[in-house]
Amino acid sequence: MEDRAKTRATAYASGSNGAGNGDTARSHFAVMSLEAAEARFVRSLIYGLAIVLGLTMLVPFLWMFSTSLMDEFEIYQYPPRLLPAEPMWGNYPNALTAAPFARFFLNSAIMSAFIVAGHLFTASTAGYAFARLRFPGRDSVFILFLASLMVPVIVLLIPRFLLVQAAGWVDTYAGLIVTELVGVWGIFLMRQYFLSLPRELEDAARVDGASEWQVFYRVALPLAKPALATVALFSFIETWKSFLWPLIVTRSLSMRPVEVGIAAFHGLYFTNWPFQMAAAVTAVIPILVLFLFTQRYFVQGIQLAGLKY
Repeated sequence: MEDRAKTRATAYASGSNGAGNGDTARSHFAVMSLEAAEARFVRSLIYGLAIVLGLTMLVPFLWMFSTSLMDEFEIYQYPPRLLPAEPMWGNYPNALTAAPFARFFLNSAIMSAFIVAGHLFTASTAGYAFARLRFPGRDSVFILFLASLMVPVIVLLIPRFLLVQAAGWVDTYAGLIVTELVGVWGIFLMRQYFLSLPRELEDAARVDGASEWQVFYRVALPLAKPALATVALFSFIETWKSFLWPLIVTRSLSMRPVEVGIAAFHGLYFTNWPFQMAAAVTAVIPILVLFLFTQRYFVQGIQLAGLKY
């Protein structure tokens, strides 16, 4: 930086002292070259750091996949093997038939479908109400909603379980789903998005005689499809990988979702790590495929959360 500043000062001094136009042009060109070189260096450094971090995050997944193709005792060899001597693709069907994984996946799919639908409904309606409707205590209630995000989930486990137990919903789909239907983060995201929409469109619909519900359903909601897709995506991922609440509220093996099923599978086959990793890889595939096709919504979710408060 100091060399660049000295070069710029020399160029300006040469121009102000009546030096030739050629010397001044060369000095300016030197300054521009230094700036371009510095920008390229910073950009290369950022890209290199991003690649290193990306590879670091991929290593556990690559190790999991490699282990899933090893023999039962191959993983205990020293020095450890990074790749299987002979890929054993049969580990996957063997692992998935050793426990009722079809039932586990069905439970996760049912739970995810209902919870995503609940999040979309509650987030869109509550978000619109906080963004557009005027009622006493609106902002105070919204702040309380945000404050609830700071309450650790573990604190609410016992009250939630007692409510579910009182309703007779332990070890049922209702117990898995009902307490998860509202997501404060989704409400916050939808409110931020509705605030960014122009009010003129809604006012025009009201002038045409539309009710508040029609304004929400026919005008605001179609415009909020990107935010709705983001809420659905994050909600599905969070529900699919949920573990603690399903572990507490389910009793029978037939009601376990896939994450809890893998934990139970670990108890049955605690020495067979290739089977464990094969089951884990299978459980990750739906989220991985979803992420590959919806990457832009992850970025959009971060951008939407920073919209006008």
